[in-house]
Amino acid sequence: MFERILKRMREKIRNRQYVMTLHAEEEMNADGLTIYDVERGILTGEILERQMDGVTAEWKYRIKGQVIAGGKVEVIAKFSPTGKLVIITVYVP
Repeated sequence: MFERILKRMREKIRNRQYVMTLHAEEEMNADGLTIYDVERGILTGEILERQMDGVTAEWKYRIKGQVIAGGKVEVIAKFSPTGKLVIITVYVP
């Protein structure tokens, strides 16, 4: 359903055209994840749903994929006005 969006997200990851929020970094560290786990989660994952941000009215996406060690990760991400991928938060489901 969201193949085009996911393809664009994967391109941003491969080209290092993404940023992580401070919140995402804190959650990543709290769950014992690395940046490689987050990248792999997007590269191997699928978009589960699209959500409307209540504050900014922008679309954000919930992606579920695999981490390096074989577990699962969920990532909430959106595209910024400049075209970069913004990783809003990450967590272990």
